Amino acid sequence: MAKFKGATVVDTNRCKGCNLCVVACPLHVLALTTKNVNAKGYPYAQTVLEDTCNGCSSCAIVCPDGCISVYRKKVE
Repeated sequence: MAKFKGATVVDTNRCKGCNLCVVACPLHVLALTTKNVNAKGYPYAQTVLEDTCNGCSSCAIVCPDGCISVYRKKVE
């Protein structure tokens, strides 16, 4: 079985901090910022456990604003 590593990219300027992606991530890769806000004044999602992402895209699927892109890379 092939193993995959994922990379999550959040468009922080479009993120409204709804927290759906954080809840949807089974590996707890994302979290909302606690000290920073974007230009609209919202706390935004950010990657906190970068090496843990497996590229499942659960976060991107639930994002109502389409701010999250997930890339998958096969690990050899």
